[in-house]
Amino acid sequence: MSDTEKHKFSAKLYKIGINLVVDVPLKITSRLVATRGLIRIRGFINEHPFHTTLMPVKEKPYILYVNIPMLKGAGVQESGRATFLIEQDNANYEVHYPMLPALDKQLKEHKLTKNFNLLSESRKKDILKYLNNVKSVKTLNKHIGTVIQKLLDGEVNVRIP
Repeated sequence: MSDTEKHKFSAKLYKIGINLVVDVPLKITSRLVATRGLIRIRGFINEHPFHTTLMPVKEKPYILYVNIPMLKGAGVQESGRATFLIEQDNANYEVHYPMLPALDKQLKEHKLTKNFNLLSESRKKDILKYLNNVKSVKTLNKHIGTVIQKLLDGEVNVRIP
């Protein structure tokens, strides 16, 4: 863990629906910075490392979801108690998806690079994320064709597939 302030607490796991959670004491969350209501943290559950996001609950403390890898790593079960050592996580986990050469080529051939760049950042990211994860060349070319056609049609909210 880094030089940020560390907070230790012990809590009993309980269920909300099918999810196991713990309440994070207000004295701790009041010292952490929320972004859009969420608090990104990293830490340890019974000395097992994790990173996650604390979720706000109306008129209650923030909760920390305890997933299966955390349970197994910590050796704790439902209704058990666990010790947590947490700190604010300010790392940037933003993933950038590269422009695919095939898409770039088609944008240039159809003089649509400017149109593509005028799409919102989130829309461009969604398109590039999807295209970067397509496995088949045939499927990739099909979806690039869809993007090109929608841009040619003047769409500003291009979605694939």
